[in-house]
Amino acid sequence: MSTTLTLARPYARAAFSLARDKGRLPDWSAQLGLAAAIAADDAVRPLLASPGMTADAALALLAPPQGDDADFLQFLRVLVANGRLPLLPEIALLFEQARAEAEKVVKVKVTSAAAMGADEVASLSVALRRRFGSEIALSHTVDASLIGGAIIDAGDVVIDGSVRGKLDRLRTALAQ
Repeated sequence: MSTTLTLARPYARAAFSLARDKGRLPDWSAQLGLAAAIAADDAVRPLLASPGMTADAALALLAPPQGDDADFLQFLRVLVANGRLPLLPEIALLFEQARAEAEKVVKVKVTSAAAMGADEVASLSVALRRRFGSEIALSHTVDASLIGGAIIDAGDVVIDGSVRGKLDRLRTALAQ
């Protein structure tokens, strides 16, 4: 994984720089996301690696249906020419990280023991916005095995306020 990220990083930086300079970050984000999803598909991956796959066929497969962004098509051509199409999922991931950082958006994943209401999500978003000093892109999942509470994962910062987490910490303290 680290090798693929190392190989994908210069392409992601180039894509981000070009998209930012042209003022098309959201468009590139959508196009890269679509191309990455197609490239990551189990049925498509062997096709892209096939020696019989021509550059035009790969572009037809990966380019968005409207396909009017010449810069994005040229980016895909560079990936094809350098044999880097399998890196598209990692390139898209790194692109999204750079975009979130540039737009000062922190992606937060909240896993709670029970479904959260709209009011709870809104107040949590406000509190996290204050804490991180950035806009928050919050996603929520439910995991009943937490027993109660929630786990907030904001990349480098993880706040475990779940009952299961507290029980685990108590068990570790008692064992020592």
